[in-house]
Amino acid sequence: MQNILKYLFIIQFFFISCSCSKTNETVTREDDVINIPPLSEQELLDLAQKDAFKYFWNYAESNSKLARERYHVDEPFVDEHLVATGGSGFGLMTILVGIERGFVTREEALSRLQTALNFLENADRFHGAWSHWINGTNGNTVPFGPIDNGGDIVETSFLCQGLICVREYFKNGTEAEQALAQQADELWRGVEWSWYTKGENAMYWHWSPDYEWQLNFKLEGYNECLITYVMGASSPTHPIPSEAYHQAWARNGAIVTAASSYNIPKIFNYNGASIVGPMFWAHYSYLGLDPRGLTDQYANYWELTQNHTKIMHAYCVANPIGWNGYSEECWGLTASYTRNANGTVGYTDHKPGNDRGVITPTAALSSFPYTPEESMKALRYFYESNDWRDRLIGVAGPYDAFSPHHDWVTKRYLAIDQGTIVPMIENYRTGFLWNLFMQAPEIRTGLQNLGFSSAQHGF
Repeated sequence: MQNILKYLFIIQFFFISCSCSKTNETVTREDDVINIPPLSEQELLDLAQKDAFKYFWNYAESNSKLARERYHVDEPFVDEHLVATGGSGFGLMTILVGIERGFVTREEALSRLQTALNFLENADRFHGAWSHWINGTNGNTVPFGPIDNGGDIVETSFLCQGLICVREYFKNGTEAEQALAQQADELWRGVEWSWYTKGENAMYWHWSPDYEWQLNFKLEGYNECLITYVMGASSPTHPIPSEAYHQAWARNGAIVTAASSYNIPKIFNYNGASIVGPMFWAHYSYLGLDPRGLTDQYANYWELTQNHTKIMHAYCVANPIGWNGYSEECWGLTASYTRNANGTVGYTDHKPGNDRGVITPTAALSSFPYTPEESMKALRYFYESNDWRDRLIGVAGPYDAFSPHHDWVTKRYLAIDQGTIVPMIENYRTGFLWNLFMQAPEIRTGLQNLGFSSAQHGF
């Protein structure tokens, strides 16, 4: 940070010197050009984390202090009170990193988190689960779809991952901090995970008091929902049976594949995806769940997540469709805003097999633990390239998506995309959130009940 201030001072001094010269005199001498060295890797990581942190601090929903579903720079009042449940879980973890990094004080964060948890305590719940979207002004459910107006156990699992981290971080603190930790624990304990099995050896994504199980979305096969089964098995109040994990999620072993892509083993079949799934599958479940040394009868999860990222990087470098701009520096496909064929802005899960020439910065930045060299190249490209830095970096870090091929940037942010950047970079740097989450006693018990072991954490 001192170096950044030094460079800014030099630039400021340069312009002041120029302004003090004669009014009609133009400075063109080459020896007046100041060559500013690039930021160090640590300075650049600091900057990326501080920028993405702003989404959850400066642009939080004003009443609940939780994460807005989206923030459009050109339309700041669009959905300004629409709270994202899963994104808010990512935001809780982001704020904890903000304390550690000195972006905000412990006292400021405690006050913010007290407001957020009070809101969650009074918001609509459905057998303990929150809905996908919540009205930030009153806590009422905002339907995510025509018949999706009830509990969303997947989004709830992302939120509870954050609540566990909040509890572990503050549990030995001041009286006010211990009270916050207790509140986080009670919120997590109130989720009826077993209800979302329908009495079967499986978990189901949605339940509505009006439409009950009509959506009928079973959680099976590998995607972003591993953490949902982990949280369900870890619940001290409403646990799911371990058979649900093995029979539904792992499909009685059929989740495993011997296939490879770009000579890299895939390990899991990614629910039939042609190569691999979007990168958020390697992020959402692993903000707290530490894949280092984590194994069960189906996979080594460090190898799984690292290979997923390496395959994605190799795909972008190979660039089989031939998009302009893809490279070792400019890579990463995941769910985000997108450019539709007619030039309008849409949303899709970018991946091999659904590649529109759109790069989503969070895909590479949130993969730092898995591919630090490749992710650092991307970080430098996003922040330092002459082609994109001025267009791509906005008020809360890189905008959600851009396309070099179409010369297109969307000046928009999404909570679930910005929300994985700070936690995953911090896990790369210090393992901070991984250590918090994995030290929770019920998480260890739940993982062991499912057949997991962790060489990293000693069980």
